[in-house]
Amino acid sequence: MCDTVVVVARDAVRFAKNSDRDANEAQLLEWHPAGDHAPGTPLRCTHLSVPQVSHTHAVLLSRPFWMWGAEMGTNEHGVTIGNEAVFTTEPRPSTGLTGMDLLRLALERARDAEEAVDTIVALLERHGQGGRCGWEDPGFSYDSSFLVADRGGAYVLETAGSRWAVEVVGAGVRSISNGLTIPGFAEPYADRLRGRVAACRVRRQRTTEGATRAGDLAGLIAVLRDHGAGRTAPRYHPLNGALAAPCAHPGGLLAATQTTASWVSELSEGGDRHLATATAAPCTSAFLPVEIDHPLPLGSAPTAVEDPGSWWWRHEAVHRQAIRDPGRWLPRLAAERAPMEQAVLEHALDGEEAVAHLAQLRERWRTALLQDPPVDRRPPWVQRYWARRERAANPGPVPTGAR
Repeated sequence: MCDTVVVVARDAVRFAKNSDRDANEAQLLEWHPAGDHAPGTPLRCTHLSVPQVSHTHAVLLSRPFWMWGAEMGTNEHGVTIGNEAVFTTEPRPSTGLTGMDLLRLALERARDAEEAVDTIVALLERHGQGGRCGWEDPGFSYDSSFLVADRGGAYVLETAGSRWAVEVVGAGVRSISNGLTIPGFAEPYADRLRGRVAACRVRRQRTTEGATRAGDLAGLIAVLRDHGAGRTAPRYHPLNGALAAPCAHPGGLLAATQTTASWVSELSEGGDRHLATATAAPCTSAFLPVEIDHPLPLGSAPTAVEDPGSWWWRHEAVHRQAIRDPGRWLPRLAAERAPMEQAVLEHALDGEEAVAHLAQLRERWRTALLQDPPVDRRPPWVQRYWARRERAANPGPVPTGAR
């Protein structure tokens, strides 16, 4: 599940996305320079190969560790895209391009938002979409919608199998979540039952209302950290966990999803800005300034197994403890990260400085949590959910003689 929102204003186009996936499905920031290629060379995506083009643009991606494609990203021309899982009545092939593949291919090949939409449509019609889309459940698959932005505006592109519809966003706020929304397209193709389980309408209303009030990137960051009206901590439901607000936390019996990475952008003729967490749970994270041509020192690429050498897993040592008692710990984390994040927003810290500052801050949080372990105040079913994921992420040594 996910939420993506764009604000097309007079001075800039602002974009924000939370990527919601399985709790141990680590996500990494990845930088790729522009390149020249032999046209037609097979390019391996997540499940199948497509012909490569002669030139690809420089891109910055936020990618689930096991996929070729990306959940969100931008390119050297300011094209910025986020995608959503959408549940439709169309059959799902066992293989094809995933929505994440389509997003990355569009960023690598398009110079503006309109060309990105055309690229996705052409690839969709030629190769179709399908195949495994989830980490824990190999059978989990879905169609995709996209919010495609550049310095001039944005487009919503929704798909159902190889069918598609496009809406131009020339001004104002537009949000997408895990359901089809374009009139005339949503009615015949939306799977409304799965959409209700995903609480897509509730979250889309929250992001729309929040983005309408947001006048800058700080306002959009607040939208991504939202736990619901008047709430500082997640509220859990037995069916879908804390999925009724943009900052998602897992634990439901029918749907269990965690925000595993977050991103905001400001696109303007005066210059583009991108901030990303490269970590889960924006309510416990800080946003770092990122640039297309300047990779940050974020350690080793993460997997689904705990790795203290990766930026994503180092943050989990804080997130997974603090979220046990969010009423006590989330306000503390917010207060202590605020000066650093304000300095980032005011251009007073560059990316490497922000990484170093946050690493020190996070170590202080980790030490405090170890010295004063939080009492787990979440519902029992949420505690059981996390206990299983903790065992999966920390398999321990293999017994002697085991295979």
